[in-house]
Amino acid sequence: MLIENWMTKDVITGTPDMSMMKASKIMKEKSIGRLPVVDDKGVLQGLVSDRDIKEASPSKATTLDMHELYYLLSEIKLKDIMTKKVVTIRTGETVERAAQLMLEHNIGGMPVVDDANKVVGMVTDSDIFKVLVRITGVMEGGVQIGVRLPNEPGGMVPVLDYLKDNGARLMSLLTSCEPAEVGMRDVFIRIRDMDKTALNKLKAGMYDKFDMIYWV
Repeated sequence: MLIENWMTKDVITGTPDMSMMKASKIMKEKSIGRLPVVDDKGVLQGLVSDRDIKEASPSKATTLDMHELYYLLSEIKLKDIMTKKVVTIRTGETVERAAQLMLEHNIGGMPVVDDANKVVGMVTDSDIFKVLVRITGVMEGGVQIGVRLPNEPGGMVPVLDYLKDNGARLMSLLTSCEPAEVGMRDVFIRIRDMDKTALNKLKAGMYDKFDMIYWV
């Protein structure tokens, strides 16, 4: 799953000389938590988050009057508060890689850039959730089966053949790369709903023939 197929393409950006006050207003109006900062050619210069703006804003306990406060906020530029070493991902990389980077760096989103480091998109944890929902087919209902199988060539064939022979229609199939046991792997299969009698028969057969983890 390429990141370019899931990212937000119409990216709202700021410039290094944009005031923090203007950036804050844009982020609130557009309900975004991150603002890539680019130069006049669209090349990434930094990133400003709502946290950066909060940390740079005067305390509520400030003794400044309203005019002084507005003047101060208008003088603070994005180049003064932005993060310059930005974690990014390129368009040709995958959603899985994006999720890995976000976990490693404890961030909720990052810019997507091309080979010239120009911002072409944004990907956030919400986009990752959308991918998970889409590839599992959970929105279409059905039954999810967790089964532990030998981690060897053809290890999934018996369970897939059994499901086919009993009229089950496959919706999605995922497998874990971190097996609970050496030489085994956990496989998660979603099938479409079936007649209740046929489904109960299939469930009983699965528990009888395979090392089942769960049936949901």
